[in-house]
Amino acid sequence: MKVHFIAIGGSIMHSLAISLKRKGYFVTGSDDKFFNPSKNNLEKEGLLFKEGWYPKKISKDLDFIILGMHAQKDNPELIEAQRKKIIIYSFPEYISLQSINKKRIVIAGSHGKTTITSMIMHVFKEKGIKFDFVVGAKVDGFIDQVKLSDNDLIIIEGDEYLSSKIDNKPKFLHYNPHYLVLSGISWDHINVFPTFEKYCEAFIKLLKSVKKKCRVIYNDDDKTLKKLINNSFGSNFSYKMPQYIIKEGKYHIRIKNEEYKLSVFGNHNLLNIEATRSVCNEFQITSDFTLKSLSNYKGAKSRLELVKSLNFNSNIYRDFAHSPSKVNASINAVKDLFPLRLLISCFELHTYSTLNINFFKQYKHVFKNTDFVWLFYSADELKRKNINNISNEILLKIIDHKRVKVFDCSDKLANQIKKNKWSNTNLLLMSSGNFQGLNFHKIIHSLK
Repeated sequence: MKVHFIAIGGSIMHSLAISLKRKGYFVTGSDDKFFNPSKNNLEKEGLLFKEGWYPKKISKDLDFIILGMHAQKDNPELIEAQRKKIIIYSFPEYISLQSINKKRIVIAGSHGKTTITSMIMHVFKEKGIKFDFVVGAKVDGFIDQVKLSDNDLIIIEGDEYLSSKIDNKPKFLHYNPHYLVLSGISWDHINVFPTFEKYCEAFIKLLKSVKKKCRVIYNDDDKTLKKLINNSFGSNFSYKMPQYIIKEGKYHIRIKNEEYKLSVFGNHNLLNIEATRSVCNEFQITSDFTLKSLSNYKGAKSRLELVKSLNFNSNIYRDFAHSPSKVNASINAVKDLFPLRLLISCFELHTYSTLNINFFKQYKHVFKNTDFVWLFYSADELKRKNINNISNEILLKIIDHKRVKVFDCSDKLANQIKKNKWSNTNLLLMSSGNFQGLNFHKIIHSLK
C-alpha cells in the first residue's frame, strides 16, 4: 500500500503514519511546520520531510491519502488529490475503516478522554488482553499512540472536534461504538461550536447514533451529561465519585471495606478511575484487579506529569489542561494534595478558544484555588494571527485574582521561573501547546 499524509506532523497523525510504515506501507507526507515531539519521532522513522506543500507528491499510484485537520480546503496537495480523484480519508474515517470488524470501546467527553483511555489500556495489558488502540498522548508502557493489527478489540479516544476541512463530522461520530464512555461535557472549541448549545448538539448526535446494544457508561456527577443522556438509544448506566481518603500524600479509594492506594491524584482522576473500573467490569475484570493494577499506573504524558521535585518541598508539573473545567480540576488536584504549599498556576493562551477574548472570560473564576496566576501568550503569535484585542492589561482585568502576572514572550517566562524562590511552592504548567517552544526540561533541570 502506498499512502500520503497531508499534515503529517500532527500529534496523532504522525503516530498513524509511523504505525502504517511499521506495517509495511510505503508512507510519504507533508506539513508546513514540524514541532517536537512529532518532529523527532518522524525523523527516527525516516518520515521527516522538507517543510511545505508539494503537489508533485500527489501521484496517481497512491492508494489513498489521509488528510489532517490542519490542512485547509485550499491546500495545493488536497486540490491536486481531488483533481486526480484519489481516495481521501480523514483520520477518524481511516480508523473506522480499520476497525469495522473489531469490538470498539470509545471514550468521549470534554475532559479525561486520554487518561481514561490510557487507564483501560494499562489494565487490559496487565490482564493479558490483546487490543489495538488510538490515544491522544504518549502512554507509559506503550511505544506508540496508534496500534492497528489483527486484534479483534480496539480502544479509541473519541474527540468531538471536526474530522477534516472536507469532513465536517465530529470525529467520534465515525466510530460506531459497542461500548461508549462519556466523562462529562464542558464547552470547548469555540471556533467550531460558537455556543454551548451547538457544542452539546454534537454529543446529542453521538448518543442518538449508538446502537441499542451499545453500553453507554456516563458520569452521573455531570449535570449537563445527565440532562442529555436520555437522548441515547443505547443501554445506559452510570458511575460517580467513589469514597476516598488522602493518607501520607496519596489518594486511596475505598470499595466494599477495601482500600486501594493510587499513583494518580485529584477528584477528576477518581472519576476517571471509576469510568475505567466500569469498562473493565464489562470485560469480567474484577474491581480488585483493576484497582490493584492502577496502583502502578504512571499516567499519560502531560497529564499532571511530575517533571521535577525541588528541595523535597516543591514540585513542578506539566498538564494538558486548556479548557476552564480542566484548568480548575488540575488546580484543585494539586492544591488538595499539598494544601500547605503555595501553588503557582501558569496557563498558556494557545487554542482558538483561549485566544478569543469573549470565550476567555469563562476563565474569570477558575484560578480561585491557586495562590499565584501566571498567564502566558505569544505576542508574535497574536501578530501572525492578526489578533489585536488581547493585551496584558485586558487579561489582568478579566481574571478575578489578586496576584496575577502576564508574560507575552517565552524569555520573560523563563526568567521568572529561574529567579523564583522554590521553597514550599508547587508550579503547575498548563497548556495544550508548548509555551512558544520553551525548553522547560532544560530550564527546570537547571533549578536546585
